[in-house]
Amino acid sequence: MFSPAIVVFMTVRMRHTRGHSNNRRSHHALAKPALSKDEAGNAHLRHRVSKATGTYRGRKVIDITAKLDKKAKATTSKPARTTVQSGGENAR
Repeated sequence: MFSPAIVVFMTVRMRHTRGHSNNRRSHHALAKPALSKDEAGNAHLRHRVSKATGTYRGRKVIDITAKLDKKAKATTSKPARTTVQSGGENAR
């Protein structure tokens, strides 16, 4: 496959200094989230519905009270789940 007379060496890459690595990492900082305030003064992420009021760009798009009522009804109507644990007094 390879001829024994031909030998190819890889070039050695030098280690980067701390300053070089830190300069590269200077652009890795996380940006703060862009927040906006709705008419009620609640902060929300830009271009997203406000979870507190359910409004987007001045229009009500989600009925928060109906959503909370539905969630409360779902949690009260479901029976509590019981888990069966393996191992007890008679487990070997």
